[in-house]
Amino acid sequence: MKRIIVVVLLIVIAGIAGVVRSHSKSGHFVGFASHKSGEQVRDEIRQSYQLEPGAAVEVAGINGFVKIETSDTKTADVFIERSAESKEAFDRRKITIEANGSSLRIRGEKGDSGFFDRLFGSSPSEQITLKLPRQISLQTKGVNGPVTVGEIDGSVDVKGVNGRVQIAGAKGTVTFKGINGNITVGLSELSADGVTLGGVNGNIHLQLTTGLNADFFATGMNGNVASTLSDVSIEKDK
Repeated sequence: MKRIIVVVLLIVIAGIAGVVRSHSKSGHFVGFASHKSGEQVRDEIRQSYQLEPGAAVEVAGINGFVKIETSDTKTADVFIERSAESKEAFDRRKITIEANGSSLRIRGEKGDSGFFDRLFGSSPSEQITLKLPRQISLQTKGVNGPVTVGEIDGSVDVKGVNGRVQIAGAKGTVTFKGINGNITVGLSELSADGVTLGGVNGNIHLQLTTGLNADFFATGMNGNVASTLSDVSIEKDK
């Protein structure tokens, strides 16, 4: 039988700052900066790529929210808006985008500035908006902000998020670990590996399709388990 496993521990995950600088090899880049004292500097990255069904998408090291919309398309549209206190702040981190037909990777990485500059300098922030095909597998990690995702036909792997996580629908293997925020996920189908959640400091709301057959195990919880489904029974031990 397919399974849902939830292991909930009260831990606070410090978001991995993806304080970054723009870097891309193709497409259009638009940057604009404020020259008035006290105003933030902003720039943008806009890219489009073709993805094959089942392509792997990774978003990692982001200091800000991640929003992913999905539809029946083969095109991945990437929009990244960044802001910082100065142009020099962008040099402390960079964003890299790597894409081909089978994968799309967006990562925040160290820039070219010195160690002390990165350590004591101000931190830029990002707002990531992606419009992706529904037939992908998704991995996000090290996000210091909320993560919102549409329906995904492949696997979903979310780790190290400092913010709420919302997944409209998932059909493959689903894993959440190290989440400092509430989780809401719709489950229309389950793979043989089911759903695993561990190290979550927040509420977990599982939305199940009618007739979904699974066993639910929860251990190490500081809270309650409740169900609004008539065909679900809950047995509790000590």
